Amino acid sequence: MIAEGAIQAGCRFFAGYPITPATGIFRGMVDMLPRRGGLALSAPDEISAVAYAIGASLRGFKAMTATSGPGWALMTESVQFALMTETPLVIALVQRLGPSTGGATQGAQGDVLFAEYCTSGGYTIPVLCPATAAECYSLTILAFTWAELYRIPVVLLTDKEIAMTSERIEDHALPSMTAQERPSAKTGSAPYAFDVPQEIPGFRPVGGSEKVTVTGSAHDKQGRLQKNSPETVQVLRHLEEKIRWREHDFSVVESDVQAGAETLVVSYGVTSRAALQAVVRARAEGTSVSYLGIKSLFPVPKRAILKALRGIRTVIVAEENLTGLYRSVLSPLFHGTEVRGVNKIGSMITPGEILDTVKEVQ
Repeated sequence: MIAEGAIQAGCRFFAGYPITPATGIFRGMVDMLPRRGGLALSAPDEISAVAYAIGASLRGFKAMTATSGPGWALMTESVQFALMTETPLVIALVQRLGPSTGGATQGAQGDVLFAEYCTSGGYTIPVLCPATAAECYSLTILAFTWAELYRIPVVLLTDKEIAMTSERIEDHALPSMTAQERPSAKTGSAPYAFDVPQEIPGFRPVGGSEKVTVTGSAHDKQGRLQKNSPETVQVLRHLEEKIRWREHDFSVVESDVQAGAETLVVSYGVTSRAALQAVVRARAEGTSVSYLGIKSLFPVPKRAILKALRGIRTVIVAEENLTGLYRSVLSPLFHGTEVRGVNKIGSMITPGEILDTVKEVQ
């Protein structure tokens, strides 16, 4: 479904290296993309895969790669290059149990912070996190829209259970949507031209009729390597400001708030499916509880979270990792509210385990 979504979004280039549990995306793109007029390459390693994708994007094609934790570790330098050069790129990152090689066939939600905080300087990389096969399709298309419109790398963060689960989906149930296109530069303008920091520079492809300078080093609006010049600092600030200024546009959540509830269950990815079932069971037993499934992990959807927190005394955050990685990010928003974590590694969190915690706080 991620491969289908990518092709529907207009992806015309894919490069990847087989790695469990992301190989299904690799195979899907290799099987389908050439038949749709695109090019899919098997790279010799993950560094080459992401570099190929960046090169294709710089030439003007929508591009994607896919990997898992160890491959992501190798890709991060090039992802930062895409961020610095404002190159649209989608990376499907399928989580597995870590650290290091870890458990290649075991699921986990341990790459949440690794995906977001892989840059020097703490620049925001949008991270989308589907929980169903249908969302794998729709959020992949959305990832391409964000990458193209805002000239940024976007991570589609899934996990082994989502990426390797078979589900039946009726074609008519899929949303009719496609990704938007990147803005084109005006003739004669600088490759990274903007008047205000939140403005998105128009894109000019490498190899076109006008010269484009591409460098991962700090540079001015022309792309010329500069060191600490005022314009270079403006460009660096712009990389974050164009995201920060639009952070509410990056918000995607599933909210089911129950009137009078004092407990809120928050989750994402595969665990959000268990969380939602726990909420349904709790309500059937007469317990008032609200639910918030977060689909856009970063930028943090602050407005939606604060809205769901109204009247809440206890927040339960369920995620399949050891210490509550995303909970640590959300904690500042929970000021004055009791926070409980449901955490586990080595196997999925069950609805019953979340329901037990709901009962404990009543």
